Amino acid sequence: MTLVPVTYKGGIYQHDVIIDLIEDLGGYIVQKHIIAAEVVLQCFIPHDDIELIRRISKPLFGEVTDSPLVGTEIAVVSMSLEIHHLPHPSCDFAEYARRIGAKTNMVSPARGPGKRISQLSDEERDVINEHDVAVLAFGNFESCIEYKWPALRRGIEVPIIVMGGPDTETLKRIIHPAAEGYVGNVGRFMRRGKTEEEIGILDEIVAEVTRVVEKKREEIAKDPLSVSPARLMDLIRENVPAIHDVTSPTPLTVQMEGLRVKLPYDTFAGALRKIEIEDGITIADVAEIVPSRMRDYILVKILPFSETNTVV
Repeated sequence: MTLVPVTYKGGIYQHDVIIDLIEDLGGYIVQKHIIAAEVVLQCFIPHDDIELIRRISKPLFGEVTDSPLVGTEIAVVSMSLEIHHLPHPSCDFAEYARRIGAKTNMVSPARGPGKRISQLSDEERDVINEHDVAVLAFGNFESCIEYKWPALRRGIEVPIIVMGGPDTETLKRIIHPAAEGYVGNVGRFMRRGKTEEEIGILDEIVAEVTRVVEKKREEIAKDPLSVSPARLMDLIRENVPAIHDVTSPTPLTVQMEGLRVKLPYDTFAGALRKIEIEDGITIADVAEIVPSRMRDYILVKILPFSETNTVV
């Protein structure tokens, strides 16, 4: 069964019918937002059942749309959060991507600004590597980007999308070694994006990130994960009551190859390892549970089939 990421938007009236249907079909609700009289469900549903859900949603005035960034966590790396670097493009993209299903985190290097001192610390690099992809937001100057790139790129293992003031072809020419994606004409500007042209640029960034994410999904499919991250999310919700008391956004953040659990590692890591998935197989059998470099969270890294010979 192939699960695909989608977003359901509709009225709050009888939205539980859609939730029950998704769960009965073997799908998973990743996030649920209630805004006034509207409900937004970001979820994974079986590919063969999309039309069924659309048909049942229609009388409820609901809409089902493809959302390829659902179930991803993206690091948006701005060179600085100070007024000098005006991180408006970074904030615009981070907010825009959240609306279509991604979980975004802003990361700002302590020594991002400045040509000669620009670098990442080990902790900053580790935090970025805990995400599915990284979007590096550079400034306007071609020479500055070319000089900074080797130092900032070093040690980052996740796919990188570069955005900056020069056009896309220029970015491709000056970036060595190559990044996985490029979006040009997105430099520093002193306001939030509001015009049709500026929103169009955000769509270009989303399209490039989506392309890179889909390519990564294809690589994962060649050696599938031992268990779906969304299934682990449901199991943790059922077996760890403390997760319901977490006030942080998305206490369980689904990633492409695991998930971030926003509970203290020392207190809850042992309990997570013992959770049974199926037929005596526990989370510890199919995943690594390690401390996150982001606060005191827990990172669950699901192992591929080639390492466990198990798919549950």
